[in-house]
Amino acid sequence: MSTTSQRILGIGEWEETGADWKPASSNRLVTRWPSYLRRLARLFKPLLSLLRPAEMGKPVKLRPTAYLDGLRGFAALLVYWHHHQLWAHQALHQNEILEDAFGYDNNYHLATFYGLRMFFSGGHYAVSTFFVISGYVLSSKPLSLIQDREYVRLGDNVASALFRRWLRLYLPLIIVTFLYMSSWHAFGLWAANADRKTTWRDEVLSWYFEFKNFSFLYNQGGEPWLSYHFHAWSIQIEFKGSVVIYSCILAFSRLTRNARLGCQLALISYFMFIADGWYAAMFMSGMFLCDFDLIAAKNELPLVFFMSERAKSFVFHHLLVFSIYLGGVPSVNNNVGHLRDSRGWYYLAHLKPQAVFDYKWFYLFWAAFFLVASVPRIAWLKRFFETRFCQYLGRVSFALYLVHGPILWTLGDRLYTATGWYQDSELVHLSHWVNKLELPKTGPLGLEFSFLAPHIILLPLTVWLAEVVTRLIDEPSVRFTQWLYRSLLPRPVKL
Repeated sequence: MSTTSQRILGIGEWEETGADWKPASSNRLVTRWPSYLRRLARLFKPLLSLLRPAEMGKPVKLRPTAYLDGLRGFAALLVYWHHHQLWAHQALHQNEILEDAFGYDNNYHLATFYGLRMFFSGGHYAVSTFFVISGYVLSSKPLSLIQDREYVRLGDNVASALFRRWLRLYLPLIIVTFLYMSSWHAFGLWAANADRKTTWRDEVLSWYFEFKNFSFLYNQGGEPWLSYHFHAWSIQIEFKGSVVIYSCILAFSRLTRNARLGCQLALISYFMFIADGWYAAMFMSGMFLCDFDLIAAKNELPLVFFMSERAKSFVFHHLLVFSIYLGGVPSVNNNVGHLRDSRGWYYLAHLKPQAVFDYKWFYLFWAAFFLVASVPRIAWLKRFFETRFCQYLGRVSFALYLVHGPILWTLGDRLYTATGWYQDSELVHLSHWVNKLELPKTGPLGLEFSFLAPHIILLPLTVWLAEVVTRLIDEPSVRFTQWLYRSLLPRPVKL
């Protein structure tokens, strides 16, 4: 495993989070197996280690910002759960209930109650958190170099990061979507959201034409989605936000501390209140938090920001509550009038800036900003995101995000159809799966027995495949981009 952590956030300078995920007593048994079985077993070992209490493993020294990996991993799990909830419940037209406000149109369900709704429809909240974390982590090393006035190293760092960023984000997506698209023709698979072409050659051409437009930074018009992976829209945003961060790092590098912080706040305000640049505001807020924390680590904050531990606990616990509430903003549509009519959102709806077209991103900006600011200052919450469970999810989070969609649209759709969750398209194309294992839809919305049963297979399979993709695609992609950049640098001049 690489000694550096280069996940979706592209952090090459931080130490590896996870050190040893191998079961304590399995080595002697595995060595007796044939080599191909040993390689296969190694893919399962990280999952088996999760069954062992953390105390049984070797102690791992976590870096100060390891909680961000855990937060990112847990957020990826929320995205997985959100997409499955909507996919299955659209069969009964209940997906709109899940994304609407509690009590709207006399629909009162535990899954839509304030705070709890995060665990059923918290995908947008999670993605917003991704963007704030990205802004924080992408700017961490450059900001530390700025504060140390290491401007030459700063230039080298930003040049390397910006050169590798497109490849780092899109190479795994290229491979995953190519394999997913090819599986339709290789195995004759039908997927509900796929417009399969007549031949594989036509499919490859369609995939290429669509992907080249989707991945172009300055693409104008057309759908913001990649039809071969609808969830990949956030990867496009990740690259755009990364360019914003690296541009601001260079633009603000020679400013005084206060001027730099002031410019960051000014840009956040511009992106959110003047231009509809909500994603850029999220990235910039992460950069601001990082700059603030680095200054605090040097005890150089103005006295006005110093507070007692009791006051700090009071402030950040309340920010956490505000974050969870705002993170549950109804997202069934972008009609702010609908939001005003929602229980608990009437007055908040009047705060939406004129510039923001889709109102949910304004509230999710504050939700994600408050969350990332609060976690390191709430001890019990920070400890949770530093657990082996969250750290492992953080390690495979990018791959989990990439693979959960294709599994949902193929095997997941068939298992849901078998247990009784299907639409007209499944009746036509998956008639042999319909009600093969029909189960009762007993239980509260979002926790029905027939909905939970398929996850006995889907969840472990998805996590295992995320582990495989992390090892065979994601980590090699990181190493490839590092090698490519180094190989293109001029050789040192020998005197």
